[in-house]
Amino acid sequence: MRVTVVLPTYNEAENVPLMLPALLEQPVSVVVVDDNSPDGTGDIAEAWARREPRVAVVRRAGKLGLGTAYVAGFNHALAHGAEAVITIDADFSHNPRYITPMIAAAEHADLVIGSRYVKGGRVGYPFHRRFLSRTANFVARTALGLTPLDCTAGFRLYRAETLRKTPIDRIRSNGYSFLVEMLTYAQRTGIRVAEVPIDFVDRARGVSKISSAEIGKGMGTVGRLFLRRLTGRL
Repeated sequence: MRVTVVLPTYNEAENVPLMLPALLEQPVSVVVVDDNSPDGTGDIAEAWARREPRVAVVRRAGKLGLGTAYVAGFNHALAHGAEAVITIDADFSHNPRYITPMIAAAEHADLVIGSRYVKGGRVGYPFHRRFLSRTANFVARTALGLTPLDCTAGFRLYRAETLRKTPIDRIRSNGYSFLVEMLTYAQRTGIRVAEVPIDFVDRARGVSKISSAEIGKGMGTVGRLFLRRLTGRL
């Protein structure tokens, strides 16, 4: 299976020089989607791409949002023959060592989630963040009829066919809530979903991009999708 990792970045200059070699230990290629990071992340990624043929870079004009970064990465990967696409955070909260079991799980699934909450998974950040994450997952599963235990996880493997048949053009979210909306529309196509347990850790370098505004947008997204589900327009 030809697998491409989509790595969205914004001010990850400390992490990218460590993340890229860790990813390249796996049987994957990588496309870095950088949103004009002021700290030079895009330049670092391009230096890697010049010497490593498995690395490509998509540079964008500004901070255009996580959702459109994923879509740009999906389009690049599919255009270059990827049979599966993995999304991963650049800050090592998702460890690349789990890529191999996720690829193995994709033999019998169309979407594989690196899950904090399935049996064997663990979460390594403070209680208040665990509480928010657990609550968000419960609300998303209940309101939208989602089946995975970890609906908000960004560590995912999508088979190419899943990306092609998911109506991505209908997705309005552009922050972290893109993940819930993407899962909602993908699951409604009848895909098989699997979860692989991971240890999720808090970032050691750089600054988290999750804010109270992002949490509010996520709640709004779930509410909007819930209304669409109630009215049969989802």
